[in-house]
Amino acid sequence: MNVRKTLLSASILAALAGVAGTATAQQAAAPQATAAQPAAADQDPTDLDTIVVTGIRASLMKSLETKRNADAVVEALTAEDIGDFPNTNVAEAMAQIPGVTLDRRFGQGERVSIDGTDPSLNLTFLDGHPVAQTIWLYGENPSRGFDHTLIASEIIGRLEVYKSPEARLPEGSLGGTVLMHSRQPLDLEANTINGSVGYNYNDQASEGQPNASLLYSWKNADETFGLTIAAQHHEEQVDRQGIEVFGYVKASDLPNQVGAPADADVPNFINAAWFQQERKRDSVMLNLQSKPTDELEFQLSGLYIKESFDNYNQSMYNFLTNTPGTTDRLDVGAGGVVTSGHAGAGSNTFYDNNVRSSEVTTKGLDARASFDAGDWELSGQIGASKSKNPRMQQWFIEPVYQGGYSWDIDRGITFDDPAAARDPANWRGTDWMGNTGVFQVEAKDTYGQLDWTRNLGGGFFNQLLVGVRYNEHEENFQLNVYGGVRAGASLADVGTIGYVDILDGFGGFSPDHGRHIYVGRGNVRNWVEGSPIDFASGGDPGSHLNNTWALRQDNTAGYVQLNFANDLVRGNFGLRYVTTDIDATGYNYGGAPVLPPPAGSWQTRSSDHDFLLPSFNVVFDTGADVLFRLSGAKVIAWAPYNQMVNNTFLNDSTLTGAGGNAELEPYESYNYNASVEWYFADEAVLAATLFYKDVSNYIDQEATTERWYNSIRDNDPANWQANYANNPTTGCTADGFCDYSIQRPFNAGGAEVKGITLSYQQPFADTGFGLSANYTYADGETDAGTGMPYLSENTVNISPYYEKGPFTARVTYNWRDEYLAGGYVAGAPPAAVDDYTDVGLSLGWRFNDHYSISFDAMNLTDEEYGQYQVDASGKLDKTHPLNRYTTGRRYMASFQFKF
Repeated sequence: MNVRKTLLSASILAALAGVAGTATAQQAAAPQATAAQPAAADQDPTDLDTIVVTGIRASLMKSLETKRNADAVVEALTAEDIGDFPNTNVAEAMAQIPGVTLDRRFGQGERVSIDGTDPSLNLTFLDGHPVAQTIWLYGENPSRGFDHTLIASEIIGRLEVYKSPEARLPEGSLGGTVLMHSRQPLDLEANTINGSVGYNYNDQASEGQPNASLLYSWKNADETFGLTIAAQHHEEQVDRQGIEVFGYVKASDLPNQVGAPADADVPNFINAAWFQQERKRDSVMLNLQSKPTDELEFQLSGLYIKESFDNYNQSMYNFLTNTPGTTDRLDVGAGGVVTSGHAGAGSNTFYDNNVRSSEVTTKGLDARASFDAGDWELSGQIGASKSKNPRMQQWFIEPVYQGGYSWDIDRGITFDDPAAARDPANWRGTDWMGNTGVFQVEAKDTYGQLDWTRNLGGGFFNQLLVGVRYNEHEENFQLNVYGGVRAGASLADVGTIGYVDILDGFGGFSPDHGRHIYVGRGNVRNWVEGSPIDFASGGDPGSHLNNTWALRQDNTAGYVQLNFANDLVRGNFGLRYVTTDIDATGYNYGGAPVLPPPAGSWQTRSSDHDFLLPSFNVVFDTGADVLFRLSGAKVIAWAPYNQMVNNTFLNDSTLTGAGGNAELEPYESYNYNASVEWYFADEAVLAATLFYKDVSNYIDQEATTERWYNSIRDNDPANWQANYANNPTTGCTADGFCDYSIQRPFNAGGAEVKGITLSYQQPFADTGFGLSANYTYADGETDAGTGMPYLSENTVNISPYYEKGPFTARVTYNWRDEYLAGGYVAGAPPAAVDDYTDVGLSLGWRFNDHYSISFDAMNLTDEEYGQYQVDASGKLDKTHPLNRYTTGRRYMASFQFKF
C-alpha cells in the first residue's frame, strides 16, 4: 500500500473536516463545475461555451478570460483558436500553448509534452471521459499519451490544459491534463450550419488530398432540447525520406579491417528509408442535450471514427557484422568515429519491403445527467469507449544482394559492380522470400462517475465538492507471423517498377543507394499472397508467444474538494484517494518457443496500489490587474501498457529487442507551481510561471544481455548457419539461442523537473496587429544523472498576427531545443532529437458573415528531423548520427461557410 502521509494531506483533511461541521446551506455566489465536466472556475458559461464571435483577436480574448478566471494554472484554446492555427489536428493547434511541445516524427504533431514531461505521462479527456485508442503502425507499442491526430479539430469547441491538478480531476497525469470539450446544441443558435471544403498538398510527395467538414446544430424554441452533429472527412499524404544508422559496433568486431583502431565506433548499418502513407479519417460526433426544467439536464454523446493508415516502407541497408570477415577497410573521421569503408565480395546488402494495411475504428457512447437544487447539485456520467485494429497486416520481403561495396556515413552505399546491383535477378532470398504478419489490437474504457456539490453560502468557504469515479481499461495485443514463402526466388520473380528517388540523403546519397531498384507495393503484396502459406500452423511460435499479452487496470477514486473565495484570495483544497488493481497477462515459458503454447504458460501477475493525493490551488488577486498563483499536489502516473506486461519484441536480424516489466511501480511526484500574471491592458497579459516536479519513483530503461531463441534458425537455415551460428560476434549456439541486447523499463529511483514559462499576449490598439509569444525553460534529470525523454531545455513560440476588415494573417514560429527520444528500431539505444523549427502561415479572407476562404502552410522551412546518439554526459552527439528525415512542406486551401 503506497500511502504516504504528509503535512500537506493532514492539513487539508483538517480544514475540510472543520468547515464541513460549520457549513450552512446557502446559494454560492460562483459555483464550480463538477468533475464530470470540468471547466474553468468562476467562468460564465455563456462567455465560454457559446461561439458568438469570430476572429483571431476575439478567440485570444476568450482564452485569456479562461486563464484569468481559473483557480488552477490553466491554459486554454477556444474554437476559433483551434481553427485559426495552421493545423490538421488538435495537437498542432496546441503548439502555441506555453510549456507544450510536440514530437513530429512523421512531420506533424501527434502527442504533446507538457512542462518537460514525456507525452505518455499526460492524459487527455473529451467531455470528461477517456477516448480509447489503438496503435496504427505495425510493430509499435501502445502509449497512454493521447494521439491527437485521432480527433478532428472541427469537433472541439474549447480546450484547456490543467498544469496544476484539482482533486476533482481524474488522476494519472504527471505533467498536465488536457480537457477537450465538444460543442453543445443549447449553447449554439438554432439551425447553425458550419462547414468547409478544402484540399491539402504535400510537396515532397507531390500529391494532394480533399477534405470536408460539416456541423449542424438545432434546438427547439423553448431551448429545452437540441442536437448537434459534426462530421469530417480528412485525407493526407505522408512522405518521409531519410537516412538511418541502426547502431554502432567496434572495429574489433570486424577482424580483417585495416585503418581503424580496435575501439573505434563503426556504423553497422546505413539505410536509405522511404515511408509512404495515405491517411484517411472519417469522424462523426452526435450530441443530444435536454433541459426539461431549470434544475434538470441530460446529455447523450456518440462518437464514431474510422481511420485508414495503409503505408509502405522501403529500407535498403548494409550489415557489416552479418559478414564480418568481408570488411577490409575502415576510414576514421571526426571524433574518432569511422565514417567510411569498404566491404569485399560476399558482403550482404538487404532490401526490406514492408507493405502494411491498418484500419482503426473508434466508438464511444457517453451519458451525463445533472440536477441542480439551488444549494446543492448532483451529477453523474457513465459510458464506454472502444478502439480496435482487428487485422493490422504486413506483407514483407527481404531479398539480399551479395557483392562488394564502399560506404559513407552520409552518402550510403556505392557498389563495386553497379550494373550487377541493378539486376533484379541478383537480389535473392536464401531459404525464404517473404512472410506476412498480423497484429490484432484492441483497447476499451468503461467508466462511471458521481459528483455532489454543496454550496456553503457567502462566506469565505463557499463550496464543497465530493465525488467518486470508476474506470476500467482493457488492452489486448496479439501477433502472428506466417512464412517464409518461395525459397530461392529473386526480385525478378517479384517484379520491379524502375528506380526510387530518395531525396539525396541530405549529404547527397550515392546513385546506387538513393536511386536503387523500386519494388512497388502491389508487387510485394501479390507475391506474398500468391505464395503457399500454412496459416493453420499458427505461424512463428516466438513472434506469437513474445508479443501476445493482455492488461486490465481498474481505478476506483473518491475525492473531496473545498473551494474558497473573497475579494483578495480564491482557490481550493482537496484530497483524492485512488485504489488501483492491475492484471498483467502474458506467456512465460522456458526453452525454444512452440505452438500450441505450453500448458500453464499464459500467466497473470496481479498487483494493487493505494494512494492519497492532496492538492491545493491559491490565487491572490491584488485588484490591480495582477494575479499571484501558488499550487501544490501529489500526482501519480503509470507506464505505457506494454511496459507493464511480460512481453519481448525481438529483432532476430540485429539481435536487439525491447520488452516489458510486470514489476513496475507507478510514477509518483510532488508538483508545485507559482506564477504571476499582469493583465496590463484589455486582452493583454504578461505572465511568468515556475514549475517544479519532485518525482519519487521514476521509470527509466536500460539494455541488458538476455538469451533468446532466434527464429532465423527455423525460417532461414542457410542464413543461420552462415551468419549466426558460426559468427563469434553473435553469441549464438547450435541450439538456436543468441545473446540479445534487450531494452526494458525498471524502477530507477527519483528524478526532478524544474523550469519557467514566460508568456506575452497583446493586440496593438486598433492597428490590426497583435502578438502572442512564450518561452519555456526546463531542466530535468534522474538521480542517476541521466536525462529525461522529450524534455527540451528551451522552447520558443512566436505568433504575430494581423486582422483588419475581411483580411487575417498569422505566422506561427515554434522552436524546441534538442531532446531525448527512443529509437525506431526495437531495442535501439536512447537517441537525442536535434533542435527542430516549425514555421507556419495562415491567410484568410471573409467575404461576409457567411463565406470565407483560407490558406495554410506548414513546415515552410522543410525542416530536417534528426536523431543522434547520446554521449556520456547525456547530450546529443553529432559524431554519431542515427536517423535524419524530411517530410516536406504541407499546404491547405479551404472554403468555409457559416449560417
